[in-house]
Order: sequence, then C-alpha cells, then structure tokens
Amino acid sequence: MSVISRIFEDLDNALSHDPAARNRLEVALAYPGVHAIWGHRISHFLWKRGLKLVARIHSNLVRSATGIEIHPAATIGRRFFIDHGMGVVIGATSIIGDDVMMYHDVTLGARGIEHGKRHPTIGNDVIIGAGARVLGNVTVGAGSRISANAVITSDLAPKTLLDKADFFVI
Repeated sequence: MSVISRIFEDLDNALSHDPAARNRLEVALAYPGVHAIWGHRISHFLWKRGLKLVARIHSNLVRSATGIEIHPAATIGRRFFIDHGMGVVIGATSIIGDDVMMYHDVTLGARGIEHGKRHPTIGNDVIIGAGARVLGNVTVGAGSRISANAVITSDLAPKTLLDKADFFVI
C-alpha cells in the first residue's frame, strides 16, 4: 500500500469513527490522534533502520505537539484510531492489531523494569475506553471492548465485553 493510500485510509477511518468529523481536510489538519499515528510511522521507520536516537527525538516532538506518547519500537496495525488522544501512552513492546480504537488517557504500559516483552498485545477490532490501563505482557483478544477506567493485568479472551458496570481490576 502506498503512503498516499495509507494517509487516505487513516483519514477515512477517522471519519468513520468520529461522528463530529466533517471531512478529510478537517481530520488532516485538526486531529492530534491522526497526527500521532502519522508521526509514529515515521519514528518507527527510523527505529527499524537503526536510527534509534533520531527516532526517539522525533517521537518526543510528536508527543509535545499531540499529547500522545508512542514509543518508536511499538508495532501498530492498520486503521488504528485515537480519539481525544491527550494522555495516551503506548510502550515500546506494545503490539496493536488492525481496526483498534482507543480513547484519551489510555496506557499500554509495563508492570516492572524487566527486559523483553513487557507491554500488552492488543488484538484486532478492539475498543479501549478512556482512562483504561492495560499493563504488562498481557493479550487482549480480538473483538474485545474495555470500558473506561478499567485496569487490565491479565489476558482477556476474544470478544470480552467489559461494560461501564464492570469497574474492577482483572
């Protein structure tokens, strides 16, 4: 897929997920979640080519501009959308599948300082509500829905639905 095709895919994805979005131009110019994803793609490209310091500097500039912190080593699939993204943190060994939607103040973080895989793996077609924390080397199964402010510290089976009444730590 060409870079231009991918940009249009991101714009159309944002339009399909946010009823307040009016057109591609508005999304391209005024959606920090989209800017953060585009910035991450550049940082990730640099990271994979061994330009780790340049990648980290670039990702910090993107974080300063958007309020969204995505480590350049994180792996992110297609059609990922961050809505109202301020405060989102995605750690270095996070893996995010295709068609994932995430709201503001979500953390995909580690539980300690161990080396190796220490951040979550998010399956395809997952929605993560505002303020949720997914911590450690856990897997969130495809099609799952995580409610706002949930704290996830163990694996979730595919199609797990945590609604707003499920305020607990898993």
